[in-house]
Amino acid sequence: MLAALHDRDGRGRFGGRARLGIPGNADDWASAARQLTEGLVKGSERRGALPESIVAFLCQDPKDGESAREVMERLRPLAQLLRTACGALDVPVIEALCISDGRFWSYCCPSAQCCPSDGTPMGLPGTSVLAAAATYAGLQIRGSLREFRARLIPWETAAALEQESALNAVSMALIPRILDDESRAVVATETLDLAHRVMRRFADSTSAAGVPGVSGVPAVSGAASVSGALSADLRDDELLCHDEAATLILGLQDRTTRDRAAEWMEGDEAGPALRLWRALARRCVGPYGEHAAAPLTLAGWVAWSSGDELEAREALAMALGADPGYLFARLLHQACNEGLDPESIRRCLRKERVDRAGAETIASSASSASSASSASSASPVDAGGASGAASTPSTRVASRRRRKPRSTGSAESRPGSRPSGTAGTRRPRSTADGSPAPEAPTRAGDGTGGGTRSRRGAGRHGTKQGET
Repeated sequence: MLAALHDRDGRGRFGGRARLGIPGNADDWASAARQLTEGLVKGSERRGALPESIVAFLCQDPKDGESAREVMERLRPLAQLLRTACGALDVPVIEALCISDGRFWSYCCPSAQCCPSDGTPMGLPGTSVLAAAATYAGLQIRGSLREFRARLIPWETAAALEQESALNAVSMALIPRILDDESRAVVATETLDLAHRVMRRFADSTSAAGVPGVSGVPAVSGAASVSGALSADLRDDELLCHDEAATLILGLQDRTTRDRAAEWMEGDEAGPALRLWRALARRCVGPYGEHAAAPLTLAGWVAWSSGDELEAREALAMALGADPGYLFARLLHQACNEGLDPESIRRCLRKERVDRAGAETIASSASSASSASSASSASPVDAGGASGAASTPSTRVASRRRRKPRSTGSAESRPGSRPSGTAGTRRPRSTADGSPAPEAPTRAGDGTGGGTRSRRGAGRHGTKQGET
């Protein structure tokens, strides 16, 4: 880790910090040193405060069979690379410390009296005045970095085989649906609904007070914190089934789904969400180690949004270790290291959530209006009230009868009808001597043509008239 120091008016203060996991391959140390140094110096410069100096911290626990002093000697070339990279940017490293197994060494101090070869022991956890004050204030004191990473690394137990089998089975059914444009949105909704149900399950399981390591209940010491965190993680693992974990891990590989899950970053949602992302990171076993980038990034984001920069940096560094090209993790890691305020990202996610809710409301209203319009247009046919009565057979026949007298004047609309000028009367027939024959009687209340058409109409609707 690199910490920037500023000196203004004779008063020193800490500035930005940059943290990166130590690469396992020493050949990668030079590029890592340049990346870390440029991120800190250029980030400070963009904020208008170029650091006057830098302090470097190299923290690593001994490997099996390795002593803390051997760790210090092994990391000495990396310390030199960091000092050289900072000097290339005209910012000196005034101190470089190695911290391992409860002791620290200085790479810059040559005095054996000040910095003995066996290192200087660090204070035991919980014994300082500051630690006592923090405990009284309800702050949680962490364990070692190894114990912290244990909450995020994949399982290496017998249950890992069962989880891997579940991932294999779910991936065969779920991946084709994610790749299909039509079912992709459905998979996203199903994934988020399942995640929300598991979060509620986690929240309900911690309703009892006094459980160590659970959100809202501070730990008293480093050992208690580690013990409480372990028991809390084991309880969460029991509440999450293998199939559920596999479905969530694979569903979060879709970036749109992941971005929507990132909205659970504050309030009552943040705690259960962080526990879920930790649990999913532990389930990325075997060949699915690269899939851990998504839950680790979400864990880092929620931790940073909640004010825990230590966990945020570690989770984001582990996400980049799982997938170095994971852009979301890289952006968050850089922003966290440069000391940016996460509120700007929270505002964007809040706006996205509100806009999506508004769009869904508009779509729902439009669908309801369309359904109502369809029902209204169908009402004259389906209604059984007055509008339905208006279309009964007797009414239609009566209407036809009322229209007949008016239609007699338009006899040309019927094939073979007489000219309109003779409507309502018969043309007189001549007798043998040429005198006109008497006019044929007509039916009462109707003309001849109208009567004929009425009889024809009655014939067509005779059955329905009988029913009426």
